[in-house]
Amino acid sequence: MLKKISVSQLTVGMYLKEFCGSWMEHPFWRNSFVISDPEDIRRILASSIKEVWIDSDKGIDVAADVAVVSETENEAQVDAELAAAAQAERATAPLPVEAELQRAAIICAQSKRAVTSMFQEARMGKAIDTGNAHKLVEEISDSILRNPGALISLARLKTADDYTYMHSVAVCALMIALGRQLALPEEQVRRLGVAGLLHDLGKAMVPLDVLNKPGKLTDEEFRIIKAHPEEGHALLKDNPDIDPIVLDVVLHHHEKTDGSGYPKGLKDEEISLFAKMGAVCDVYDAITSNRPYKAGWDPAESLRKMAEWANGHFDPTVFQAFVKSLGIYPTGSLVRLNSGRLAVVIEQSAKSLLTPRIKVFYSTRSNARIRPEIIDLSHKGNPEKIVSREDPGKWLFPDLNELWSGQAGA
Repeated sequence: MLKKISVSQLTVGMYLKEFCGSWMEHPFWRNSFVISDPEDIRRILASSIKEVWIDSDKGIDVAADVAVVSETENEAQVDAELAAAAQAERATAPLPVEAELQRAAIICAQSKRAVTSMFQEARMGKAIDTGNAHKLVEEISDSILRNPGALISLARLKTADDYTYMHSVAVCALMIALGRQLALPEEQVRRLGVAGLLHDLGKAMVPLDVLNKPGKLTDEEFRIIKAHPEEGHALLKDNPDIDPIVLDVVLHHHEKTDGSGYPKGLKDEEISLFAKMGAVCDVYDAITSNRPYKAGWDPAESLRKMAEWANGHFDPTVFQAFVKSLGIYPTGSLVRLNSGRLAVVIEQSAKSLLTPRIKVFYSTRSNARIRPEIIDLSHKGNPEKIVSREDPGKWLFPDLNELWSGQAGA
């Protein structure tokens, strides 16, 4: 029997079927589990969740003299109620980047915790709950609808220690944005988001000392790393709920159009559109992120490098769409203006890839910081224009990430 109860009525031993509220409001990766620790109840009480559904057939029931909010034996009825409530709470209207960054930071934090738990469960041999992965993807997808650059850029600010987990979140977001740029059906875009979230699941099978090694890998260690697409495919292939697109991206996101990739050495037309998308998104986030063995590259410089590799590595059409989805000067890029001032890109413009919104903060003529000023380069009559990208490594500004995101750099 399914019963909706107040969170104050929860006890150890109950089977929690579903939370009544947004995924972002509760502190757990899974929605369904047996409450085995009083700490779990404390965490629920400390959240904004007020009611939950329990299944009395799978765990302890409420006392006979305790009133419940409602009860039913119809799981479909519960699912419909929760789906309707979630749909009513969804917000997808466009927002400026400043407004979305705060919410995106919460989504990133929740996502990191969820993906970390997912990898831990895979290491322990537990089945992956793709239903919860879909809920996570929906939150990320809605954030990108509100502002395409906020979460994508924020997910880049990962530390070397949490790279593996936040990389999955970042690739999920990049796949969603790229799918929309390619005008793919929205349902397919969501499946691509799940593919991005799970694409590196096979790394759960890689020893942590190899995965997080700060120096150069030995040939044997590199062989172990290169096995992760097949390991991930093996972890997911028997799951009846897994989508073929997800399996394809998991297995083939390291293939290259010239046949030099792995694990199958596929060439050009042998690689699906979805795997080609996965390859571009995976590489971009990898080279822009801090790793155990190197600092991440500037976003604009990374796109320039990828353009040099495009022949033989990426599908040209997919790569061009990827650049359009991010902008020639992605959020967080350091640029020089014709006035000699330096600025950091804070948001893309709908009018042109060459005229983003920027925050000016340094004068190269006086070699001094100046009062930050936000300029929309797309505004008519604006005299400023970008003349070049700049290498942040040359300038070593300690607060460059904070200038555009409001958060200190990792």
